Amino acid sequence: MRTALSNPVIESEEHRALRAAVAALAKRYGREYFTAVVAAGQHTDELWRDAAKAGYLGVNLPEEYGGGGAGITELALVLEELGAAGCPLLMLVVSPAICGTVIARFGTEEQKCTWLPGLADGSRKMAFGITEPDAGSNSHRITTTARRDGTDWILNGRKIFVSGVDIAEATLIVGRTEDARTGTLKPCLFIVPREAPGFGRSPVPMELAAPEKQFELTLDDVRLPAEALVGDEDAGLLQLFAGLNPERIMTAAFALGMGRYALARAVDYARTRQVWKEPIGAHQALAHPLAQCHVELELAALMMRKAALLYDAGDDMAAGEAANMAKYAAAEAAVHTVDQAVHTLGGNGLTQEYGLASLITAARVARIAPVSREMILNFISHQSLGLPKSY
Repeated sequence: MRTALSNPVIESEEHRALRAAVAALAKRYGREYFTAVVAAGQHTDELWRDAAKAGYLGVNLPEEYGGGGAGITELALVLEELGAAGCPLLMLVVSPAICGTVIARFGTEEQKCTWLPGLADGSRKMAFGITEPDAGSNSHRITTTARRDGTDWILNGRKIFVSGVDIAEATLIVGRTEDARTGTLKPCLFIVPREAPGFGRSPVPMELAAPEKQFELTLDDVRLPAEALVGDEDAGLLQLFAGLNPERIMTAAFALGMGRYALARAVDYARTRQVWKEPIGAHQALAHPLAQCHVELELAALMMRKAALLYDAGDDMAAGEAANMAKYAAAEAAVHTVDQAVHTLGGNGLTQEYGLASLITAARVARIAPVSREMILNFISHQSLGLPKSY
């Protein structure tokens, strides 16, 4: 299926070569591998290792620490192509994109040397904990706190919907420290080892069919050394959004890949399924909705590319707006496309054989996480349009 991004004016020769290479790897695994792993309650370890060997997992991380020296543009491309083959790697969003980016930009030399090589070659993973039961992702209402005790930090709080804690050596936790001068609580980031005393986890039962499990975390007087703090405790939201903007871009890539996979299955079915004289795809009642889905996915892909390029260029402010727009557009396109794909196949769209029904739930995740579409519209209305807040 030809896309606008295959045009060299829109996407470089290097990027198209990367797409082709990732697509070839993903094709060797595909949706059947992914669903078999989920059914067995296992993880996509084989695909993760092969992607690591090819240098895809750390393509965005600095070369001096074992990465590819590229950016979020390239990492998003990797995730999109994996998703388009039906086997996305959710931990790409978390480990190299969020945690790797934050450590690369704000970590100490010791933190970079300790974590980045492993994140780049896939031998280590790091989870990310920001969402709380009562605060959601509202960083202004986060109640997980960090207080000083000599040179150490003591963390207390709870987190919810944290992906992959069981397979990650540590979790990058968003807490809040108190400004001694004003008493104001400021967001800060801490690397918490999985086996740290007082750091508990319990799985959250989900209807979502995915290899990565979701967890609720408890931090009960978790003592951390001074070097567990990433960056400057006075930097506040700057460091946090250095990780959240890539998260939104990568979520857009995740949704785009899912949408492309669903559309390809639907188009193939509509081209070959024959009930009357012509294949069902000849009828405009099916052809036009699929064409509309293609348009929506292409538009979202262009916005995602814009967001990634802005972020990689260091324009955090413009990237924040574009990343939110890309995530919104890609999520809406994915939900619409998956729904139309299932509808195109009729009863077959709900069978395990075609592998589309499970995407109905998965597609909605992109609308909800890491931030809801309504909160994105709030951001756009306030930041882009200058409208007043209601909260």
